[in-house]
Amino acid sequence: MLQRLAGMLFLTGAFSLAGTSVIAAHYVTGILGIFTIAAVSLFFALTGLMPFCGRRLIKVLWLISAQDWLRLIIQALFGIFLFRIFLLQGLLRTSAGEAGILTGATPAITALLARFYLKESLFWRRLFGIGSTITGILVLQGIFSPGVEFSREHLTGNLLVLCAAFCEALFNITSRVNSIKASLNQSKIREPMVQTTLVVWIALFLCLGPALLEKPVKSLALLGIQGWIALVWYGFFVTALAFIFWYAGIKRCDALVAAAFSGMMPFTALILSVLLLNEQPGWQQWLGGAMVILGMLLLSKGRQTA
Repeated sequence: MLQRLAGMLFLTGAFSLAGTSVIAAHYVTGILGIFTIAAVSLFFALTGLMPFCGRRLIKVLWLISAQDWLRLIIQALFGIFLFRIFLLQGLLRTSAGEAGILTGATPAITALLARFYLKESLFWRRLFGIGSTITGILVLQGIFSPGVEFSREHLTGNLLVLCAAFCEALFNITSRVNSIKASLNQSKIREPMVQTTLVVWIALFLCLGPALLEKPVKSLALLGIQGWIALVWYGFFVTALAFIFWYAGIKRCDALVAAAFSGMMPFTALILSVLLLNEQPGWQQWLGGAMVILGMLLLSKGRQTA
């Protein structure tokens, strides 16, 4: 019981920090290239991680199996590289608050993937949770409001953010698989900080080539203090600290419970978009957001009678 509670606390911290990614990205999106943003933030993440686990990392490197490397690459590809690319592209076309709410689709997507891939059960609470999430997203898009229309650019942005949510869901599943393997002594990567560092290194390697094509030196030289603070925050807190919390939490909770807490991302993003960016969400955004969060709460419930 205490282990599960600790896991939930870790997950709350992880996704609360992850929710600030939308806000941090807002300050540099459109100024820097999307791959440059990803690469520089990952560099800052590594500067915070390496001093604490450098020696342990070297020891583990010689013990990692080919299957472990494959799982790490998949986690870096979906959890960091593709997630950030889709999210940053989406933010060029839609609001930070709305993008934050749409990331709340992650629990529902993860629940479906966990059902088919991990064979985790879907009881009536979780089915209602998935339905609430889907309905919330439809409300957010104005499906049930005659006369409300969004531009094609806006809808494209929202679709890109949903792709980011799908990538996050795949990351949730692969992380849970890796945690199960570690508990069965089939994986040598057990420490959250070491696992985070390896995933960040792989993601940085994936970003470097495309970032160099964006000719980042000139744009970085023109970046103001606010932009640099956003990049440091994006790297150290949104990436390093949030991922450490995530891996600590996923060791203690199943994939569906862990995914449910990703609903903290849209909640945090929506509140911060109002407080820091002065965005004024309409009733559709608030109602859609409430339904997404309701879905999160329903999905977080344990086993129920079918």
